[in-house]
This record gives sequence, structure tokens and C-alpha cells, in this order.
Amino acid sequence: MLAQFAPAQSAAGNKAIKGPRALGLVELAANGKARLVPITILYDGEYYDASAYKASPVPMALESGTIYEGFRTGVSLGLFTVTGALQGNNTWRGAGTWQSASAIAAAKDAAAKKRAVMSKPAPEAPEGPPVLRRASPKAKSPEDAPSAGPAAPTSSPAPASAPAASPTPAPEADGDSDRPVLKRPAPASAPAASTASSDAPAGEADSDRPVLKRPATTTTEVASASSPSASARAEDPDRPVLKRGAPTPAELKKRNAAVTALASQKAGKDLHKPSAAPSAAPEPVQLIPAISDAAGPEPRPYAYSLKPEEEQKLRKKILALAADEVRAWAAQPESAGSQSAARASRPASKTKPAEPNFEDVQMHPFDLSNSNEPIVVLTAKARLPVRQGASSDLQYIITLVARDDMYGDLHKVFASVTDTNHFDVLSRLELIDAVDADGDGRGELLFRQVSDSGSAFVLYRVIGDRLWPLFQGTPGQ
Repeated sequence: MLAQFAPAQSAAGNKAIKGPRALGLVELAANGKARLVPITILYDGEYYDASAYKASPVPMALESGTIYEGFRTGVSLGLFTVTGALQGNNTWRGAGTWQSASAIAAAKDAAAKKRAVMSKPAPEAPEGPPVLRRASPKAKSPEDAPSAGPAAPTSSPAPASAPAASPTPAPEADGDSDRPVLKRPAPASAPAASTASSDAPAGEADSDRPVLKRPATTTTEVASASSPSASARAEDPDRPVLKRGAPTPAELKKRNAAVTALASQKAGKDLHKPSAAPSAAPEPVQLIPAISDAAGPEPRPYAYSLKPEEEQKLRKKILALAADEVRAWAAQPESAGSQSAARASRPASKTKPAEPNFEDVQMHPFDLSNSNEPIVVLTAKARLPVRQGASSDLQYIITLVARDDMYGDLHKVFASVTDTNHFDVLSRLELIDAVDADGDGRGELLFRQVSDSGSAFVLYRVIGDRLWPLFQGTPGQ
């Protein structure tokens, strides 16, 4: 009955989307890595669990290449492209890549600039066929210029024992002044030539032949290489020495004493060191609702803007409603065990109890139906004073949905209250965001329902002063 009644309350003039239209949740880490949690698939007016819909073997919502558009309160934040599906603990997750809206806009601008450059007309080419030209020769030094005859002897005469350097023949003149010439370098010194000639085999006289020679080693160097110097031992008496064989008992005793002294000295220094700063807490993961629909409507923002004085006034009114709900829950007997009964009841005492102390208060005003009447969602934690009969460590968790009408009156739409002693049987609701799950232009409220047995996603639509459930996930995700 709800599935037939809810679409009839849609905004006039909006066509019903037959689908498929998939809803997921992108979990974006601080390092840019992202994954997708499938939630629902709307097809032909019916909501299905996206993690199980046509899972043969991979759910339809996680098929490779599927693109999801992430939204924050109806405003596009980027695109998530599925590249694979992962399964663990009976749940499915989609692996993929996230591209933010700013990165997409920058890529579009770069592509537009590139197209503009490529579309410019090319400069007119000169008429006539192409001409191959030789590069102009560089200026040559006198040493690089080829000689017409034998190479000139060096300025310093070679010793008598060194053979005369063989003349270098000049390259044949072929009319090409730019032709490279390979030349043998002249010997650096006469003694080197003499040594080369003396070391050369019999019958060969090549003054330019390289010769590998062992450097001369003095007696002092040999002594310093074989044992550490006395000055080094004097500077560092504990310098380790490589020795052959096992250490003697005396050496072992000395070594252990040195290690013990060093450890005690280091421990004494550590006592005076300031304690290391605690590691920074990991950055929270962003939760971004995402829609995949090839024929969906244009998105619109669902945030409702408030002036500072209007926000303070609305906050005061909704906290008063939340205080009534917390006191009503605390007044119930322990055997009640029913969350719905706690919502409808009120304290029997005529004296108004003390106000609860609220913590972690978050208020989110939405304009879901474009009617300029905000739907306000409050999530908070509260503690009652001890004199009210509550335990000092008992904490209450409340999620409250209210509608602010055109006259400024706040109407309660939905309230969920639980405490730290009842997480095993009663769940708490965590607001994700407002999303257009069915593509009719109106916004729905997406919650995560958390208890000791697991968590599940819940999708609600606000109709008048009631909250209609559209989808209820299976706990355990």
C-alpha cells in the first residue's frame, strides 16, 4: 500500500522514473581512494536491494564501467566509475576511481584550450618545392684542420730511447672540407712512450699502445693497510678490530660490559626526553550519496538557507522538542522495551524535570519539496542529571525530524530515541543526506540504522507530518 501511495504524493508535473535507477554510497578516504556501497535499485516503481539484485555473479549495480554521480545535498561533487566488485562478510563493495567535479571542470578547460590551438590555421608555406640545405661549417681551430702532409713533430724532442712517432697520413682530398678526420693523439711524454716500447712484445713498436701498470707501493703504505694506525687506536679505544678465530673469555666479558654500560646510558637519556606526541587521529571517511541513472532529471540543491538569528531560533525550538522526547524515554519503566510506546508517552509528573544536557548537536534544514517549508533533522546525544533518577554514565541518542510551517510552528514528524543500555534491541539512526532516490525531483532522507547486530540503510519520504519508509535494508552491512 505504501509503494502505491507514495508516488501519488509526488510533486505535480514530474514523470515517474521507471528505472533502473541505482542509489549507492561512496566512501571517499583522505588519500583519494574510494569504494561504493550499493543500496537500492528502483525498477518499475519497486525498490530492490542493490547488493542482491541480479547478482549473477556480480550485482547489476556493480558491473564494471557503471558511472555514479556523487551528490552532497543535491549538489554534484564528482563521478565514481566502477572498475570491479569485491565481496566480504556477505557484503558487496564496488572498487573504482573517483574524479571530483573540480578535476572534471579543469580537464574540460584543458581540452577546450587544446581544441582552440589545433583549430588555428597553419601559417602559409612558401611556394616551391622543399630544398635540402647543408648546415654552414663551424669555425675550426688550427689543431682540428687536416694537414696536407705528414704530422709535424712535437716541440720537445723525444729522448734517444723513445722511437720517433710515426707520421699520420693526411686524408685524401675529396673536395669536402666538412669531412671528419680521425687523428691519433700525440704521446703525452717521452718516458711514457719509452715505457710502452719497452713493455711491448718483440717485433711491435706502437708508442700509443696503452699499458696497464701496477702502482708502486711503499713500505709505509703496506704497513698502514695491514694494521690500524696507532693514532686511530688512541682516539677510539673501543674501535672494533676484525680478527680471525673465536674471541677469548676476557674479550667476551669486556664486550658484554661495554654493551651493558651503553644500554644504561641510553636509558638514562630517554628518561629526560619529553614523551612523543600522540599520533594524529585518522581523517574521517567522507560519505557521499551517488546516483546512477541514464535518464534521470537535472539535480537541484536541497539545502535550506537560514540567517544566523533564524538558525538560533529554530535550534532552540527543536532542542525543546528533543528534550521532551528524552524525558519521555527516561520515564518509561525498564520492562516497556518498546520504542514506539516511548515516543507516544509523556512524564506523568506535573513538575517539569530539569533540562537534559545535549552533546554533539547537529541540525540539518532541508527544502525537500521546493515548498519553502524546511524539514529539520536533528541528531544529538544527551545526559540527564543524576537527581532525575538516571545513571550518570547513561547516554541517550536521539534523531528527530520536524517540519517548520509557514507560520513558524514546528511539528514533530518522527523521533527515534535509544540509550547505551539498549543497543542490542533498539537501533539508532545516523543521517547520511537528502537524495532523490526515485528521480521525481523531490528529496528523500537516507539514514544508516546501527545496532549491535549490524547496520542497514533506511530510506524515508516526508509526507505532511509523517515519515513514510520507502526502503529498509537488511542488517549486517
